[in-house]
Amino acid sequence: MADIAPAPPLAIGVETIGMTKRFGAHAALDDVSMKIERGGFHALLGENGAGKSTLVKCVMGFYAPTSGTVLLDGREAEITNPRGAQARGLGMVYQHFTLVPSLTGAENLVIARADAPAILDWRAERAALADFMARMPFRLNLDRPVAELAAGEKQKLEIVKQLYLKARFLILDEPTSVLTPAEAEEVLGLLRAMTDRGTLTVLMISHKFREVETFARSLSVLRRGRLVGGGAVGDLSRGDMAALMIGERTVRTLTTRTGSADTGRERLRLEGVTATDPSGLRPIAIDSLRVCAREIVGIAGVSGNGQKELADVLGGQIRATGGRVTVAGAPYAGTRAESRSRKVRFIPEEPLRNACVPRMSVAENLALRAFDRRGDDSDRPPTLWLDKGAMARRARDLIARFGVKTASADAPIATLSGGNVQRAVLARELTDPVDLLIVVNPCFGLDFAAVSEIRNRIVAARNAGAAVLLISEDLDEILELSDRILVMSDGRLVYETPAAAADVATIGRHMAGHH
Repeated sequence: MADIAPAPPLAIGVETIGMTKRFGAHAALDDVSMKIERGGFHALLGENGAGKSTLVKCVMGFYAPTSGTVLLDGREAEITNPRGAQARGLGMVYQHFTLVPSLTGAENLVIARADAPAILDWRAERAALADFMARMPFRLNLDRPVAELAAGEKQKLEIVKQLYLKARFLILDEPTSVLTPAEAEEVLGLLRAMTDRGTLTVLMISHKFREVETFARSLSVLRRGRLVGGGAVGDLSRGDMAALMIGERTVRTLTTRTGSADTGRERLRLEGVTATDPSGLRPIAIDSLRVCAREIVGIAGVSGNGQKELADVLGGQIRATGGRVTVAGAPYAGTRAESRSRKVRFIPEEPLRNACVPRMSVAENLALRAFDRRGDDSDRPPTLWLDKGAMARRARDLIARFGVKTASADAPIATLSGGNVQRAVLARELTDPVDLLIVVNPCFGLDFAAVSEIRNRIVAARNAGAAVLLISEDLDEILELSDRILVMSDGRLVYETPAAAADVATIGRHMAGHH
């Protein structure tokens, strides 16, 4: 009698009943009851701080809930730690990679097993891995060290690791933040196919409406720790989803664009610029780049393809090893004196770490650009004395104008939320006239309302006559804001298109290095 192949494992349905988690007096999660059907592909939406991470950490056993229960296929389950979650078929793929870079893919898979023996029989392990990979939707070379894998391959390996650990309910935390559009479509498409076959249930945390609409069947929205709505994906528009996320607050639509690029007023030019990071491992070579007044030039690319090194050259953090950078026709090295005299403003990624002094007050951080400037803006030498009264008045004015939420101007800036740190940096950089604005991942990790406001500020600067260079790993942001789009891959600018004629598939191919 012929052997009968074992039936594939069935997906798990998960339900939370009255899930509540308090940290002191703060309720990070408040009475959340949510059901993800077996074989479903469910999206979880919400602003930063809405409770999404707290909810999935309670399900995975990282947190002990204050109250509430988790049901697996309708039966109550006590999950006290992540290993217990794994034993019950629950897995999670995090936003940041958890693989060991020096080990191969095969080694990463095997050491993740709870039952891995102290001495491995690699012949038997490799045979078992080959059989396992033959049933997987992803094709991967498990013999390569993880350090040599591209970001998309690492993300696939993270997912394969959870499936290897027999996950039948998989949580994805912003799974496509490091993927090209084509890779994102492949990964989510293959996981959606597994849910359609009933072998996997997926809960995806995402802020990308396009992905939710394309791959999820149902969704839930959290706001301030409470479940505020959800339903079938097709029944909710993007406006409906946004309204549920932000509540009664209004989000301004993008500032109306006016005019077009003033090609007669070139503000930034790079010619034959070469540079490398301090390790010498990530060189860049920019043959030509120009940005004119009244335009936003967006540079798209997958993380790690030279965008940071380009930004560091323009911000004066590293020196170019060759070529020429000019601003307003004159050589530019990113010094404080040059940026002040030529009205160049720079908003780096992670502003709390790269554009602020965390322990200094909000008022002091708002004064960093102008604390030594005389009140009459004369060309006399800088003042030797701090005018604390003027600093406080300026801070109160900027806090009010830019909507910075802080206990007081004297509070350390590190106590502010990410969105409010970004508002404070924008207030400092955009108050005076700006001719050239360089912005790097301005909305990374920010909530929906903060993203809308900050993008409006960038467009408003362009409309007021500034040249804007926008370096972002968020392709939706690039498409929404830019007048011209360039793609950076492997340290070079490899493609350019007017935003009005942009094709996402073409941009994605160049981001992936297929040019």
